[in-house]
Amino acid sequence: MAEDKPDLPLNRRSAHITQGKARAANRSMYYGMGYTEADFNKPMVGVANGHSTITPCNRGLQRLADAAIEGIHEAGGNAQVFGTPTISDGMAMGTEGMKYSLVSREVISDCVETCVQGQWMDGCVVIGGCDKNMPGGMMGMLRANVPSIYVYGGTILPGCLHGCDLNIVSVFEAVGANAAGKIDDKELKDIEQHAIPGTGSCGGMYTANTMSSAFEAMGMSLPYSSTMANPHQEKVDSAKESAKVLIEAIRKDLKPRDIVTRKSIENAVAVIMAVGGSTNAVLHFLAIAHAAGVEWTIDDFERMRKKVPVFCDMKPSG
Repeated sequence: MAEDKPDLPLNRRSAHITQGKARAANRSMYYGMGYTEADFNKPMVGVANGHSTITPCNRGLQRLADAAIEGIHEAGGNAQVFGTPTISDGMAMGTEGMKYSLVSREVISDCVETCVQGQWMDGCVVIGGCDKNMPGGMMGMLRANVPSIYVYGGTILPGCLHGCDLNIVSVFEAVGANAAGKIDDKELKDIEQHAIPGTGSCGGMYTANTMSSAFEAMGMSLPYSSTMANPHQEKVDSAKESAKVLIEAIRKDLKPRDIVTRKSIENAVAVIMAVGGSTNAVLHFLAIAHAAGVEWTIDDFERMRKKVPVFCDMKPSG
């Protein structure tokens, strides 16, 4: 962990484009967005906002972004919001659209790195919900390597029909049951219409919840933030607190690569094994380790599997 460096200015990166007579034109553009002269002595903090109305995973992110912006301002920073795209595996699956899913991880990573580096941001909050938002955002943070924190959008609440909990896999299973003649068309439609009750990422230990749990264990998200549901107020409060914690990380010059080490990745993978997490985590953590400059191979997953028992009985493995 980096040592506390209280004498370093919080705007030490953004000063490259906000300080000195030669940057007068740069400052003019900030004034056009409502900045004041005093703002140029504050840290410029990126908010990589994955909000979209493409998928329930990201439909509930805007209020988290708003909370993070508020937290940044209260802690003495300037929030600079930019967007990242999303492809929903649940919607694209089984179609040609699925070919864009893994590619979107790289696009998201590029969005984060490009904005943070191009604008000389002093820190960054990444907010995401859908599967590729998670590794894509983390890879971008690691590439840019400025003080950063990940805010997970939160899981969806379970759907309910006939007193039974439902999730997205319930619908896939119902399609198969209908094709096999085990349930009729009405039952299939009832399951379809009740499985997704609102916003949040797919309710189970699928990719998004697996990666969010791992990010928390790795030290890149606040404790307990991965277990919060998107519709609940505690998720909003956590987003605001995350932004305030980030300002402290900027103060201490604590960067992602100070946190994401071989040891912390081992901790993250141990959690994945313990909860019976998604096998997609193998693909993503190889890429995350590469972005962090950490030596990590597919054999390391087997090494961790042999040491860590499965503690949790959760879908889809349970």
